[in-house]
Amino acid sequence: MAVELDAVETPDGETVYVDRSEAERGAKGPFFVAYATTDRSERWGFFCANCESTDNAMDTMGRIECNVCGNIRKPDEWDAAHE
Repeated sequence: MAVELDAVETPDGETVYVDRSEAERGAKGPFFVAYATTDRSERWGFFCANCESTDNAMDTMGRIECNVCGNIRKPDEWDAAHE
């Protein structure tokens, strides 16, 4: 059985589709994967479950940070030299 996607509007008025079964752990709540299409063929970004925002960013190390509430996912690999 396919997981139903939730349609969410971005601040730019674009509709993205959130899959609440695909998550990355955040400090304040999970980040769910968001897709540009309902068939999941084009990954769009992430949806912050803590404040229900799509306004977040990911860096090259895999850190995700919500620009609204500050929820953060630590990078995949961490090195003190990157601080």
